[in-house]
Amino acid sequence: MLDPNFWKDKSNSKNLVKEKKIYEDLINSLDESNNKLKDLVELNQLAQDENNFDIQKEVLQNIKNLEKQVKRNEIKCFLSNETDSLDCYIEIHAGAGGTESQDWADMLRRMYLKWTDNKKFKSELISEHKGDEAGIKSSTIQIQGKYVFGWLKKESGIHRLVRISPFDSGSRRHTSFASVWVYPVLDENIKVDILEKDLRIDTYRSSGAGGQHVNTTDSAVRITHLPTKIVVQCQNERSQHKNKETCMNMLKARLYDFEIKKKEKENLNMASSKSEIGWGHQIRSYVLQPYQLVKDNRTNFESSSPEKVLNGEIDEFLEQSLYKIK
Repeated sequence: MLDPNFWKDKSNSKNLVKEKKIYEDLINSLDESNNKLKDLVELNQLAQDENNFDIQKEVLQNIKNLEKQVKRNEIKCFLSNETDSLDCYIEIHAGAGGTESQDWADMLRRMYLKWTDNKKFKSELISEHKGDEAGIKSSTIQIQGKYVFGWLKKESGIHRLVRISPFDSGSRRHTSFASVWVYPVLDENIKVDILEKDLRIDTYRSSGAGGQHVNTTDSAVRITHLPTKIVVQCQNERSQHKNKETCMNMLKARLYDFEIKKKEKENLNMASSKSEIGWGHQIRSYVLQPYQLVKDNRTNFESSSPEKVLNGEIDEFLEQSLYKIK
């Protein structure tokens, strides 16, 4: 940074300053935690010498709080990839099963929106297709916040629900599936080249809210990338031009994510995977009947409070998935 030519390349200098800030915050937090621990050890020694059990209990609680802070900083070390600090898109698609799966997809969307609110992040609905009777067939949401993609990137996959169906007059137990796909909102520093000849662009009438203008003009846009069969769509703006711009940004993000996963040898083909929203592919199961349990099949982490999980309290699941990253 002391190099006089450092600031000439604004893109590179911006990234280095950002990276420097991340490391500085981690080092400062580590120093602060070490100092707090040292003070607590000394205070505990004094409390032992004076047989002051109240102070000892207070020290123990402070150590537990310090442990949580150290754990949060440890997790930040796992969020060091190029895209982890970026915002993200979340796509949710109902599996086979009609109203049951469409209602489950809507429950998942609500879970992520609740988590977003709990974190005081921002969300924006990009595109949505309502279910025939209830719920949603698909939904795309953009979430803006610090390290959002890093936190949510391992949520991609099939989510399974087991419950007594509210739509079944016989009150029978049903199993429903929905898929979740998370990919980053790319910034200007990440370049993705897209050839015009590889695109098919369709316009159609918006089916969602947005006023009379949206509902009477073909403002919604769908773009298909022919080589990869990746499809993106947007209908949240009144302007077809703005919807197309959002679609192109989403497509760049999807293509970037697609290539990254190929390089990681995960061989994840988004188009073909989405057709397998069913048994044997789920990453997490949410069981409401005959017992209460949410279990992540990759980490084996469990929660016996599915109501809390579905209300957005998913941090422990996100943390465990980050620890599993090699």
